[in-house]
Amino acid sequence: MKRTLIILFGLTLFYVVGCSDDFVEVEPDGFNDTDFFNNQQEYESALIGAYDMLQSTFWNVLTGIVASPDYAAGGDAFNYDQATLQNINLMIHTPADENQLRSIWGLMYAGINRANFILEFEDKTDFSGKEEIIAETYFLRAYYTFELVKYFGNVPLKLEERNGVMRIANERIFPEEEFGLERVADIATAYSLIEEDLKEAIPNLPVTQDFPYEATKSAAQALLGKVYLYHGTFDQSKFADAASELNEVISSNQYSLTTGDNYMMLFEGEGENSSEAVFEIQYTGIEAAGWGCIECSQGTYFPQFCGPRSPYNNSEFSSGWGFCLPSLELYDLFEDGDARRDVTFFDLRDDQDSYSQSRDDTGLFNRKYMPRKAADGVGADPLNYSQNYRSIRYADVLLMAAEAEAQSGGANAENYLNEVRARAYGDNSHDFDTSEGTLLEAIYTERRKELGGEGHGFFDLVRTGRAASTIEGFTPNKNEVFPIPLIELQLANAEERWGNPGY
Repeated sequence: MKRTLIILFGLTLFYVVGCSDDFVEVEPDGFNDTDFFNNQQEYESALIGAYDMLQSTFWNVLTGIVASPDYAAGGDAFNYDQATLQNINLMIHTPADENQLRSIWGLMYAGINRANFILEFEDKTDFSGKEEIIAETYFLRAYYTFELVKYFGNVPLKLEERNGVMRIANERIFPEEEFGLERVADIATAYSLIEEDLKEAIPNLPVTQDFPYEATKSAAQALLGKVYLYHGTFDQSKFADAASELNEVISSNQYSLTTGDNYMMLFEGEGENSSEAVFEIQYTGIEAAGWGCIECSQGTYFPQFCGPRSPYNNSEFSSGWGFCLPSLELYDLFEDGDARRDVTFFDLRDDQDSYSQSRDDTGLFNRKYMPRKAADGVGADPLNYSQNYRSIRYADVLLMAAEAEAQSGGANAENYLNEVRARAYGDNSHDFDTSEGTLLEAIYTERRKELGGEGHGFFDLVRTGRAASTIEGFTPNKNEVFPIPLIELQLANAEERWGNPGY
């Protein structure tokens, strides 16, 4: 029978919110894939579909923040609200925990399969500019695969050898193939596969794009540098590769740190797609959303988690559900004069009667992604806020480059660190001094402050080997990755083949 085009592919393979666990073969009605990719417009439409899955990565950000020791899960103080997030926060999560973890698993595989649909028909029709479309597709497949590997380790992937190099196969995964699909050999191998996709993407990506959602050459170089940095946990030679890629982004002179009032507005609507935006995931609140398919909206659900619980209200922020609560320890890490403190925290410690307190309430909230009263409105049950996610910021690039240089003996690490600090304090009064400790330790601390509330902290601790000594309840050789949801293991008959150690 002909294979029909399915919009939401999970590994099992039809990932649907509120899923049915039964897969039924039916004769196709109307569209089938052999009738597609006949012209440039159809390739571009498929590419937009592959980009669209980026909007579902708000689940990844939310879960990563809650896993960090700098943030409490929060939520309803009287009920075990969002049990998966609560268990992750306590490091007691198991394969039975679904919700956010199953969304990450299914939606990132959906993104991979949308990219693979394009790559499977890469050679069907020729036209001017196709090389760029294919390059963007490789970038997106790398992005989704990297998210999966960060969360679940050496995940199952369909592989093939091309030009003597092992690659992710340029074809979709179809129903029943999951029963024979094996995990990649190890996490380091998974990073190598992602690197190959990015190396293929970079030569054909433009320096600038017409639309802010599109990946540029520097975005791919920055992501490749980041993947090399993670790969360095297993192979220290990758730190030099990371430095090389990240230095290319810096030397391009395309980006700069926002300063002064512009920095204070970086996470507001007017700060979107700024000079600091290397890669930014776009959202709009114009289209209404509903509980039947939260991911179908063009907005983000994430800010609703981060606001003070109802009945809080002021002229700038709406009430939320009281999750993602920053710790007092993180707040105290910021010195007076550090502009990042007021950007990172919304402080209601002197006004705790103005909202309903959450579990583990600190009076502090994640200001970067609180529910703002956006000018373009909010849809049903406010599920579609318009706040972009700053996936790769130039400050992150500078700190990744500093770390890579420090790890590989480069000469620029201190300068890059000081550049980020100078933006924070407005001058060079806080340049690195050896009395602070090692340069590498200073860079780690700076990442903790600069990127707080953005979903990177847990993974930084894991990849640098500091998680066990920092996160209460963290079990080494287990909690470095998350459990693959039990329902996914059962649907693929893969509890023994795919299950992560310790779970």
